[in-house]
Amino acid sequence: MTSYIPVLILGAPRSGTNMLRDVMTKLPGIATWPCDEINYIWRHGNLRYPSDEFTVDMARPGTIRYIRKQFEWVAKKYDAHTVVEKTCANSVRVDFVDQVMPEAKYIFIRRDGFDAVGSAIKRWTAEIDLSYLARKARFVPAADLPYYSFRYLLNRIYRILSDQKRLAFWGPKLDGMEAMLRKYSLEEVCAIQWKKCVEDTVMSLSKMTPDRWIEVCYEKFVTEPEMSLKGILDFLNIQASTESIAKAIEGVSPLSIGKGRKHLGETIDRLLPLIEKTLRIYGYN
Repeated sequence: MTSYIPVLILGAPRSGTNMLRDVMTKLPGIATWPCDEINYIWRHGNLRYPSDEFTVDMARPGTIRYIRKQFEWVAKKYDAHTVVEKTCANSVRVDFVDQVMPEAKYIFIRRDGFDAVGSAIKRWTAEIDLSYLARKARFVPAADLPYYSFRYLLNRIYRILSDQKRLAFWGPKLDGMEAMLRKYSLEEVCAIQWKKCVEDTVMSLSKMTPDRWIEVCYEKFVTEPEMSLKGILDFLNIQASTESIAKAIEGVSPLSIGKGRKHLGETIDRLLPLIEKTLRIYGYN
């Protein structure tokens, strides 16, 4: 057993995973990496696998040791009793992640699929942020750095040459993603991405005991942040003062609710058949 609690936030891209991680790590004793995601670390040992959908047997001993060592680094560096980690790609490989961190607790945050999709489209077509990449590059395994440098160069060139002015890849890379991007529009790919992340996460978590995971609704969290955060802390058996909770939730706002839907406009009618069933399960009509 570890001297810290690993807490893994799961969720589709643009579902509030960043927001939740940032809120939690404002509390004393809870820490994370000083960058956005650590997909590089999770992929170490499976670098050239074509997607992020890892299987359990890909969690080989060397891979497990490497990933766990990185969690231990965070716990020691920040003297943390809880290490929170958020990488959206983990949503499509929860069984693999659990093989690596069998003592982990999970927080599944879900959001209206259309709001998530509308926001994700903007990320697919955004300029590459070099300062953002530089912060993440600190945690790329040294042996893997040439590979990722080449990939990001190709991604940047693709965006310049693309008729759609989009990146070649963004977010969790699904099996057959290249063929998917040729067959479907970018909006449809984002919808499929959201659906896959949500459904794969739920399927894996449903096999675990209820004391290991909690589901959080993004819309409820941003409208009732104090109550929602207290619920998460109770689940994790973490004590926090009223003052520290109030400070942690400063800046949490419900203003993004509905923005993605508005951005999609009439495209919603075309996307609905792809994700309608999953939307209705969570009451997003």
